[in-house]
Amino acid sequence: MTPEAKSQAIAAAAILFGAAVVIYLMPTIVLWIGNYSPLLAFFVGALLVLGFFLIFWLRARYQRRK
Repeated sequence: MTPEAKSQAIAAAAILFGAAVVIYLMPTIVLWIGNYSPLLAFFVGALLVLGFFLIFWLRARYQRRK
């Protein structure tokens, strides 16, 4: 495995691990925020889900430019 491929694999693993933790904790976070404002809880939940795709989209743009 080349050093560049190893670096990319580590970065992808870190992103997936971080996303897994956020998705695991998301129901608790959204329910806690929902006690204060259901609309805010909706936006936080949507932001957490869209953030997963946003990270990979930004990474793909960076890799394409490189």
